[in-house]
Amino acid sequence: MKQFTKTHEWVSNQGKTVKVGLSDFAQKEMGDIVYVSLPAVGDTVTIGKSFSDVESVKAVSEVFSPVTGKVVAVNEELLDKPELINEAPYDAWMIEVEAAETEELMTEEQYLEFIKK
Repeated sequence: MKQFTKTHEWVSNQGKTVKVGLSDFAQKEMGDIVYVSLPAVGDTVTIGKSFSDVESVKAVSEVFSPVTGKVVAVNEELLDKPELINEAPYDAWMIEVEAAETEELMTEEQYLEFIKK
């Protein structure tokens, strides 16, 4: 089950870790994604702080971490194929984090209501 942030990231609980990616809404707003930067395995991410820049044909956007913890995996496939975020945003996770803390997240239903506003 995916949960969402007000800054349009999704979080998927994997047990002891969580995967983080960009929502379908975010990728549609950005347009064609042409570049993604990712942190290194072992880096620490912090709730509300940027961990990535995503460049689209429209602009460069920061991606904010919905969790605090240690990065245990990055989706290196996105470095060569950033367009995967456009093609399948809920499969194209960006980082996997051993999360010590998670911000308050929305259910999919709550998120869909949020983006209508």
